[in-house]
Amino acid sequence: MLLQIPDVLDASQVAQCLQALASADWADGRATAGYQSAQAKDNAQLPEDSPVARQLGDVILAALQRSPLFMSAALPLKVFPPLFNRYAGGQSFGSHVDNAIRTIRGTPHRVRTDLSATLFLSAPGDYDGGELVIEDTYGTHAVKLPAGHMVLYPASSLHLVRPVTRGARVASFFWIQSMVRDDGQRTLLYDLDRAVQEVHRDLPQSAAAVGLTGVYHNLLRRWADAG
Repeated sequence: MLLQIPDVLDASQVAQCLQALASADWADGRATAGYQSAQAKDNAQLPEDSPVARQLGDVILAALQRSPLFMSAALPLKVFPPLFNRYAGGQSFGSHVDNAIRTIRGTPHRVRTDLSATLFLSAPGDYDGGELVIEDTYGTHAVKLPAGHMVLYPASSLHLVRPVTRGARVASFFWIQSMVRDDGQRTLLYDLDRAVQEVHRDLPQSAAAVGLTGVYHNLLRRWADAG
């Protein structure tokens, strides 16, 4: 499932992020890439232990907790602390697949990367190029969203970032370990949850509303790993 989630951050939060990132100490993005990805990666990135990254990451994590759409689609068990990257002057990231397991720096904790997320911080008109291109079973999708909007997609997808030929593309990116590992099962649960919400809105006291809610939770009980 590839899903766009609007307004994860509002305009004031986006401005806060961009202001803090403007004076941050950027490093070569290849420092955090795996062997294959490092051959294709050309961007700047905040170090994982950067105080700015941690501060802004907390803002993003709090916003995700307030997003019903994210919670329904991702069914998050763990979220890797958000990272930040910047593309400018022709920089790009060639076709790659994200590492399956990420270790949180300075801790023994690992995150299985079921889902990848990119939260756009630069407005689309501020740069040329920089589309996130994702390949899935339904074809190739080029994604370039308004500032504060996020795209969520399976981390197993082949994807790339096209060269940025004008301006700068600044974004946050991170991974989610879902309670439901399988993307097909997660998609079914998401679709069912949306249908349950519609039935509850239109027929709140109906037997159908109660029955569908039960089906959703029984499937979640069958498929989920809560820890």
